Amino acid sequence: MSKLHFTTKHANEATVTHNWYVVDGTNQTVGRICSKIAAVLRGKNKAYYTPHVDCGDFVVVINCEKMKLTGNKMDDKIYDTYTGHPGGRKEEVAKDLQKRRPEVLVERAVKGMLPKNRLGRKMYKKLFVYAGANHPHAAQKPQTFTF
Repeated sequence: MSKLHFTTKHANEATVTHNWYVVDGTNQTVGRICSKIAAVLRGKNKAYYTPHVDCGDFVVVINCEKMKLTGNKMDDKIYDTYTGHPGGRKEEVAKDLQKRRPEVLVERAVKGMLPKNRLGRKMYKKLFVYAGANHPHAAQKPQTFTF
C-alpha cells in the first residue's frame, strides 16, 4: 500500500485576491455587524484563510449614522481619548459622538477586534466608513455584502 502525501495550501501575496464589499449600516447593531466586518477584513470568510497573511477584503460601510446600540449604551457608553499631556483626557458619551462623528463608533469597534500587530494595522487600512449613502469607491465595483 502506497503512502499518500497531503500538503496544506498556504495563501501568499501572489495567490490572494482582495474583493470590495459594501455594507449598509441602516438599523444594524454596531457590535454584531462590526464583528462580521472584522472577520471579512481578516479573510476568515475565505477557504484559503491563513493567519499570518492578509487574506481579507476591502469593506466600505455606508449609513453608519443610522446604526444603533442596544440597551442604555447610547447614554452610558463613554469613549475617551488621551492627548498625552497632563489633563488631556477627554470623555464623550456615545450619543454625542454619534452626532458629531458617527464613523468613529464603527472604526473603533472594528479596530478593537483586529490583531494588535503590523498585520492588524494593514487590515484596518482596508476599512472605509462613511455617514450617508454616498462613497467614492464606485470605480472598484464593490458588491453588496449581506449578513
